Amino acid sequence: MNPLALELNQMIEKSNPAILSMLSSVGRQLFFPKGILSQSAEAKQMAHKINATIGIAKENNHTMCFDSVMSAISGVKASEALTYAPSFGIPALRKRWQKDLFAKNPSLKGKTISLPVVTCGITHAVSTFADMWVDAQDVIILPDKLWGNYNMIFGVRNGARLSHFPLFNEQDGFNLSAFKQTIEKEAANHEKIVVLLNFPQNPTGYSISNSEADEIVRILKGAAEKGARIIAVLDDAYFGLFYDEQVCKESLFARLCGQHPNLLAVKLDGATKENFVWGLRIGFITYGLQNNENISSVYEALEKKSAGSIRGCISNASHLGQTVLLQSLQDERNPEEKQEKFTILKRRALKVKQVLADSKYQDAWKPYPFNSGYFMCLKLKKIKAEHLRSHLLEKYGVGLIALGDYDLRVAFSCIDEDQINDLFDTILQGVRDLENVV
Repeated sequence: MNPLALELNQMIEKSNPAILSMLSSVGRQLFFPKGILSQSAEAKQMAHKINATIGIAKENNHTMCFDSVMSAISGVKASEALTYAPSFGIPALRKRWQKDLFAKNPSLKGKTISLPVVTCGITHAVSTFADMWVDAQDVIILPDKLWGNYNMIFGVRNGARLSHFPLFNEQDGFNLSAFKQTIEKEAANHEKIVVLLNFPQNPTGYSISNSEADEIVRILKGAAEKGARIIAVLDDAYFGLFYDEQVCKESLFARLCGQHPNLLAVKLDGATKENFVWGLRIGFITYGLQNNENISSVYEALEKKSAGSIRGCISNASHLGQTVLLQSLQDERNPEEKQEKFTILKRRALKVKQVLADSKYQDAWKPYPFNSGYFMCLKLKKIKAEHLRSHLLEKYGVGLIALGDYDLRVAFSCIDEDQINDLFDTILQGVRDLENVV
């Protein structure tokens, strides 16, 4: 093992041996290299005469660039757009995102969390998490309604086993009973379990209530107290898009932080969704542990391992993307802009609810509960989802996503409010077409 990795492992073990034991075999071996990177960093601080360490092109001490490139970028200097960013992310962006995490999650008050590490979108955050924490044959507990890429990342690429529980109970709430049973079952057979939760949920658009959030925390803390080593990873891709007053409006990460030494909370964020900058590919990974006197050294070690994973994969996320996001977050117009777009999406969600309340649809489908995010799902009663999806696309030019045998996902995020009535009427017509064929 590389001495730098060994040093980081010792830093973690000194503070919390349980966390060290949770790392994957790759995670234990990860480190952030010194070599060229550290020498370049030193030179940046001290080489006041000539700095010949940087692997970019410069002229007259400025970043070399094409006018044809820079003319497409308004208000950003070449040094902030075209150069490499640190593998950890731009320091100012990391600090700003951490500051905003405390502002958006009141339960973090008085707690200590890591400085977020910047990833290339939330998919890369999930993949970085998997490399650091998931070995082949590890178990990942998650709902039966899920984003399909989880299977690609955890199952195909990392060889883990996905253990599902039904997301909804008969009262159309979060299925706490099934969740608890699955946790207890898997904890009895594994020293370490990974629990992945995603609210607002993809694909259903469901977010938990405050009471459901408290019970989830109680269940996970109880399992940790009994000796299970639990990694709770919160995919908060659509964070903030909560349309119901009864919804828990903070991340479970905030409530899980500091609950028990055997419980590690990991927050995965996507500025891609929260700030409507999908193609900029900027995400974050943040760690939350129980406070102790050595917690800062553990966070330092985890940040370096995360940055080492990024360095060994993509090197760094886009400097331009990070700069654009940071400038937007610092802009005084940002809060008003965010509220404006939130209001538009909320109106669409409420319009969908209003339209679906019409009894004419009740024989064709039942909508799954939704109160947040970008999506909602229909549970078809008679026609299979793929059959209906193909028919709607071919005959009516309407595109939807089929999930499983009878679930159909609707992304109301990408359709205007005045299209909603027509959309569901067309889906109903498609159902009637296929019923007549049968």
